[in-house]
Amino acid sequence: MATAALSRLLWRGDTLPATAGRLAVPGEVVTELDAVVAALDRDPLPLLVLRPDDFALKASREFMREVKRTIDDGPGFAIVDRLPVDRWSQDGAKAVWWLLASLVARPVAQKWDGTSIYDVTDLGKPPGNGVRPDVTNYEQNFHTDNSYNNVPPHYVGLFCIRTAMEGGVSGIVSFATAHEEMRRRHPDLLPRLFQPFYFDRQREHAPDDVMTTWHPMLESEEGRLIARLSRFQVKNGYKLAGVDLDPEGLAAMEAFEAILNAPGMAAEFHFEPGQMQLIDNRALGHKRTRFRDWPDAARKRLLIRLWLRDRGGRAYNG
Repeated sequence: MATAALSRLLWRGDTLPATAGRLAVPGEVVTELDAVVAALDRDPLPLLVLRPDDFALKASREFMREVKRTIDDGPGFAIVDRLPVDRWSQDGAKAVWWLLASLVARPVAQKWDGTSIYDVTDLGKPPGNGVRPDVTNYEQNFHTDNSYNNVPPHYVGLFCIRTAMEGGVSGIVSFATAHEEMRRRHPDLLPRLFQPFYFDRQREHAPDDVMTTWHPMLESEEGRLIARLSRFQVKNGYKLAGVDLDPEGLAAMEAFEAILNAPGMAAEFHFEPGQMQLIDNRALGHKRTRFRDWPDAARKRLLIRLWLRDRGGRAYNG
């Protein structure tokens, strides 16, 4: 792994400065975005046709370049605090998020049917094949989004509209740090993570297509560590494939997960309405704890997710 790329990502949550990756939205950016919301409330347009070039976003462009630099040349994530969602329509807030994220990279489909903007909210179903954990209130393991796809997103962006009544604490963890810890503690198991595993494709494919993919959890690409991690999808992938996960693969996965969940490894934070989080989906894992939602449907936890990448096609499979 290249030294510069590795060193900036070798952080632990318990020693990461509180200011790392955090940016405040400048007033001139809010002024531009107020104008965008007002224009779209007056003359609505479908979200997918919106392009930053259609609006006066000079300050926003400069700010989102800084956000992208913070991710790419810094700790691998940016937490942007915050946009005034309390005074915007929900459609206006989604449009603003779409436009700002588009200044980082190209939004792409998050489902096989082409869905490109995704509500992360509890739908009241247990996770399983065809039910993603992000539409439940269950606790998640550390993972990368779309780990089972041909071309996963480069960046994952979450925009908070409403928070849960209780729980739902977010965590992010550096795979570079976990890799070095795995090398120190389990050098015999580390190579197995660089060998293929079956992954459940979550029924996000044509009806007659294969239901699993087969690829490593960790790879080295142009001198840097790339991760495609999901314990949940691997367990389901082996069930769908009708084979048992080999003992070494299971031991390697469990050892790596124990490191990811070790005290002090992850940085944790509570989302607040109007905050944006963007992470390098190849370099960092993310999770959230179980939560209890408000009984009033209008107050339920709601995050708006975007997947961003500039390689491959815009369709789901890339």
